[in-house]
Amino acid sequence: MLVALVALVLGIYALVDCLRTTDTQARGLPLPIWVAVIVLLPVVGPLAWLLAGRTHTGHASSPTGSTRGWAPKGPDDDEDFLRSLDRKHRGDV
Repeated sequence: MLVALVALVLGIYALVDCLRTTDTQARGLPLPIWVAVIVLLPVVGPLAWLLAGRTHTGHASSPTGSTRGWAPKGPDDDEDFLRSLDRKHRGDV
């Protein structure tokens, strides 16, 4: 009973994660094939998706709403911020 519940939760999690993933973030197979693998191969399909099917990047949210492939920049990496400091230093503000 517990094993079946864990398998169901794992399958639902993997399926939702797969459906929220873009084509460029999927590895190995196209997304429709990954969905079929997750649904048709209980436990093995979801594990394959979680281990090999998706890119493993941070889950920080970006300003554009994407949740993958984006990391916040420090102020010394932000060119606009550095330009504004330079203008302030020159008195151009």
